[in-house]
Amino acid sequence: MSDKEQMISQTIDKYEKYINPAMAKLFRFMGLSTIEWEAQGSIIRDIGGKEYIDCLGGYGVFNLGHRYPAVVEAVKSQLDLMPLSSKVLFNKPMADLAELMAEITPGDLQYSFFVNSGTEAVEGSLKLARVHTGRSKIVSTTNSFHGKTLGALSATGREMFREPFQPLLSGFSHVPFGDIDSLHQAVDGETAAVIIEPIQGEGGIIVPPESYLPAVREICNKTGALLICDEVQSGLGRTGKMFAVEHYGVVPDIMATAKALGGGVMPIGAFTARPQIWDKYITSPFLHTSTFGGNPLACVAAIAAINVIRNGGLAQQAEKSGHYFIGKLIELNKAYPDVIREVRGKGLMIGIELTKEGIGGLILSEMIDQGVLIAYTLNNPKVIRIEPPLIIEQQQIDYVIKALAGALEKARDILEDL
Repeated sequence: MSDKEQMISQTIDKYEKYINPAMAKLFRFMGLSTIEWEAQGSIIRDIGGKEYIDCLGGYGVFNLGHRYPAVVEAVKSQLDLMPLSSKVLFNKPMADLAELMAEITPGDLQYSFFVNSGTEAVEGSLKLARVHTGRSKIVSTTNSFHGKTLGALSATGREMFREPFQPLLSGFSHVPFGDIDSLHQAVDGETAAVIIEPIQGEGGIIVPPESYLPAVREICNKTGALLICDEVQSGLGRTGKMFAVEHYGVVPDIMATAKALGGGVMPIGAFTARPQIWDKYITSPFLHTSTFGGNPLACVAAIAAINVIRNGGLAQQAEKSGHYFIGKLIELNKAYPDVIREVRGKGLMIGIELTKEGIGGLILSEMIDQGVLIAYTLNNPKVIRIEPPLIIEQQQIDYVIKALAGALEKARDILEDL
């Protein structure tokens, strides 16, 4: 056994003994019995040197791809100065990032609180809504995903994740996504907030009707409920706009961001709100705190990432590449209607819904074998998500389409034999 083979074997053994044996088994089943080793741009290389086009993008983390030079350099420079904050003196990177967030978010969103992940951003958003309104009810949508900490899980609309942890927080209810009549019935004078993904990610890349978000905004306006938009997966250029709400001309009261905010180098999240919503936090600024939130390393990574997205026109690039990618996928849908039910998405947030759940594993395994990384959406195993870096090149898209065509051909042969 070579040194590399021994390292792979030892790593898998440690997964089985110290992390999760079921996870190790799943990775083996999917043909992922290797170690990720290095990455650059849209390419990941394993320890053996095999290259993979990253069409999963860390579930929305790698909008800039891997190790984008400007982000890496910003973090290296800050590392030599002060990696973590004293939490006592003023923190310039955090102040600069907060100013940037006010500039790039829609409308009059102004104040930001920085955290370490998307689920923390959602937790903070829910707390802010309750403390500002003095109300307790939160309305979310079925099949939504907002995180797995207790409050965020209470908002998440997937029973498989919720049921083992019941009872969750009280006051949460769920209505069908895209159904404005159901939302109208659920929201009343006791509702603190409606929390919604502008495009459902883990639910299967579900794009709502054009009139949906404006109607949600109107319901919130009439009842005094706050509108929380969860842009953790859809934000920072992913859908062809800086934020997905911009497709619908809607300004939320609170917005949650994370994933791509750290430029694919550092973990960071944020919740950003209109100034009047921040009133209780201004009166009592230590009602909500975080030891590591807003640390200088993460903040300089986010500043660099935002500047790259804005100055490099990456949202517009995502819109153009997404149009091309979706067009090619629709052609495959027409060629393999017995395998693909529907292709949908905006920008480079794309979902491929299959006709049968069982064939997804075969397609993923074939794609991995061909050097393309993709995955299911978490709430719907029938939907394969495509979320590559916004910098993906057209020739890489063409390679992915060719590999997918081969996988679909094999899937169709199996379906015909059933």
